[in-house]
Amino acid sequence: MASASVSTSPTKYHAPIPGSLPAPERELRRRFLEEAQVVPGGDRISQCLQCGTCTGSCPVSYAMDISPRMVIALFRAGQIEEILRSRTLWICASCYMCTTRCPQSIKITDLLYALKRTAIDAGLYPERFPVYLLSKNFVRVVNRYGRNQEMLLLLLYYLRRNPLGLLRMLPLGIAMLRRGRISLFPKKIKGVGAIRTILRASKDFELPREKEAVPYTEGMVGYRAVG
Repeated sequence: MASASVSTSPTKYHAPIPGSLPAPERELRRRFLEEAQVVPGGDRISQCLQCGTCTGSCPVSYAMDISPRMVIALFRAGQIEEILRSRTLWICASCYMCTTRCPQSIKITDLLYALKRTAIDAGLYPERFPVYLLSKNFVRVVNRYGRNQEMLLLLLYYLRRNPLGLLRMLPLGIAMLRRGRISLFPKKIKGVGAIRTILRASKDFELPREKEAVPYTEGMVGYRAVG
């Protein structure tokens, strides 16, 4: 009886290269770095000390799933998609407290906006937290009418996420309609065409990019840095 042949060739195992990023993460990192170049001094993200001053200064960090300090830590670890799918980018109040108190003068707020633009371009959003729909519909309404229309904005939001939610908003809507706070028929502003031209031109507008040199001062560290 012929014996079964056994392959003696070694099994090939492709171990991940230390320090390398998967292709999707590499592409997200490239997109973010392109957005960060628009921020003057955006390259100072590499100077982060992980001191946590930004998180301690943020008035809405309690509602974030990823703190501002963790955002930079995850960026360094190559976890870009986790950042883009977080609620943090949509909760930021744009108060710039983290930026003004950062001992390394990192413009954290502007970098969060760069991450938000990257998330929109990549179509990555947090689950069960559809605030991004308000942002997208706001731009859509302003492009059409030249100004925000609150009733139309909420209508587009609820029709996409929860049509039954409109019924709960009905009593409030009727009360606001009676007091003239909302209108059933949105109206365009005069010269809406000029607004559309400006918005279209802004997409192709190239901002000047200049690396910002920040001299070291003693007030950048210690208690004086956090007021």
